[in-house]
Amino acid sequence: MTKISVIIPTLNEELHIADAIQSVHFADEIIVIDSYSTDKTLEIAAELNVKIIKRKFDDFSSQKNYAISQANYSWIYILDADERVTPAVELEIKNAVKNPQDFVGFYVRRAFYFAGKRVKYSGFQRDKVIRLFLKEHCNYNGVVHETIKASGKLGFFKNKIDHFSYRSYDHYIAKMNHYAALQAQHLHEKGKKVNLFHILVKPAARFFIHYIIRLGFLDGFVGFLVAKIQAYAVLTRYVKLWLLNRKMV
Repeated sequence: MTKISVIIPTLNEELHIADAIQSVHFADEIIVIDSYSTDKTLEIAAELNVKIIKRKFDDFSSQKNYAISQANYSWIYILDADERVTPAVELEIKNAVKNPQDFVGFYVRRAFYFAGKRVKYSGFQRDKVIRLFLKEHCNYNGVVHETIKASGKLGFFKNKIDHFSYRSYDHYIAKMNHYAALQAQHLHEKGKKVNLFHILVKPAARFFIHYIIRLGFLDGFVGFLVAKIQAYAVLTRYVKLWLLNRKMV
């Protein structure tokens, strides 16, 4: 039987790590690649008998690609610590590995939760990521919101995994700040400049996209918060880039 390696990147995920690991109990190998957590993430992971790799974080793609290179098996499933593989998706993973039908990877859709509430719209209704793939045919690219470059056909799972990405308003803001800093650094290294369009128009456009075009208003107040935070993230990205360009950070 073809075996599966599951990779879980972590940084201070003590609230999530046990449930994440238990949701992929069917895997033949579970690797936690940790960016030197300062909470109990590694202590909890060690109690669950998984392989632990410590590596200083540089960017998301490099972190995952390194972990993939350390995996023992060709079939890789990437699981963020705030995701849970549901029983229905577990069956699809097992069937895909057993009979891939010439696919080198598979997209899985995610059911998004914010502060414990399911967000059905706001752009997340189309959320999908490649999670299961053959490492010989796929690798990650990109500094933030990394994507997989695949040399071959990709399939789709029918069912969704659960995605508990943001447990509170403050946690959501903190994550957006982190992503904004990484994106700003990347743009700074490419020599990008900031103008009023980036500061005034792009954040407003992002709010409109999430709240109106992507039907965030159907999620009620939570949809408004999602659109507001997404707009804030765009503004923060360009403020940080402006500061970097002026060597003020």
